[in-house]
Amino acid sequence: MAIDYQSLAVKGVQALAPYEPGKPISELARELGLNPAEIIKLASNENPLGPSKKAIDAIEGALADLCLYPDGNGFDLKQKLSGRLDVSASQITLGNGSNDVLEVIARCFADADSEVVFSQYAFAVYPIVTQAIGAKAVAVPAKDWGHDLDAMAAAVTERTRLIFVANPNNPTGTVHNSDAIEAFLAKIPEDVLVVLDEAYCEYMTGKNDPDGVALLARFPNVIVCRTFSKAWGLAALRVGYSISSPAVADILNRVRQPFNVSSVALAAATAVLDDEDYLQNSREINTAGLKQLEGAFDQMGLRYIPSSGNFVAVEVGPQAMGVYQALLAHGVIVRPVAGYGMPNHLRVTVGLPEQNEHFIGALAKALAAAGQGS
Repeated sequence: MAIDYQSLAVKGVQALAPYEPGKPISELARELGLNPAEIIKLASNENPLGPSKKAIDAIEGALADLCLYPDGNGFDLKQKLSGRLDVSASQITLGNGSNDVLEVIARCFADADSEVVFSQYAFAVYPIVTQAIGAKAVAVPAKDWGHDLDAMAAAVTERTRLIFVANPNNPTGTVHNSDAIEAFLAKIPEDVLVVLDEAYCEYMTGKNDPDGVALLARFPNVIVCRTFSKAWGLAALRVGYSISSPAVADILNRVRQPFNVSSVALAAATAVLDDEDYLQNSREINTAGLKQLEGAFDQMGLRYIPSSGNFVAVEVGPQAMGVYQALLAHGVIVRPVAGYGMPNHLRVTVGLPEQNEHFIGALAKALAAAGQGS
């Protein structure tokens, strides 16, 4: 008699749908017989500049020790982050990407008796980790595509243990300024942990942009999560981290897997923090690219959500999947976001100027083929 192994999984996992990442270049090349070198991927919010030279040099220097386990405590990286952020190393928890840290947080502070609050249209990992641990997900309706912070605060009950706030938010790109975040945190009980997911914080350009790390002294129930995958250009190496009170970090580091960040990743992340020119170039390319894309959408008569990240969600109508498929045929990969409850939108990562221009041309053709041209 065959065993139904799926039935053996815990309830929360049984009902999960796997996370679907952006289509890889190699996969599209195989499917459509395209030249991989001519495919443009604007689907996964990766840095179009490629990696920093300092990161590459550090990687090469770490290769000789591939036979050894990495520093499980990540001493050098923590020291560099500690100095940069003006926090104690005891406040830092390293992860195999920030997703890893988000999962550890959920496992440490929520269970089947808990509620976890997050926003509609927020990062897909929040409901995934909530469901996996059997906690009750409380998805608060969005406001203008972003977090309704007042409604989220009102959703807190005696069972609430965690609140996830993505700022800027993925996939909508919306952001709340420092005043709004502080007013929200003041409403949250101290025994409810608030995770400020700042994966895209390096791209923000506003005068009153929030800095979650600066709020830690006043709000010890805050955990700030950041990553090296976006503005720092190390997505393939998977390095993320959180900053919290030492007491919270101590709990997280008890559950965090040993050696969860490789030696190569640690070396690259430590080195890239010294490359301010790379970071500034990333910001400038992104700011110009957002203007380039938004200007084109305006000319096409397409609505979009103004973004503070390195991507923009554009509304292309009910034929969004058809437009997506047409773009693939033109060698351009973007991201459908129907899984986020946004079936009429596509999320487009900011590329280099020539990549953006290629996408704009392909989009015009795809819209015309779908009968949606301006």
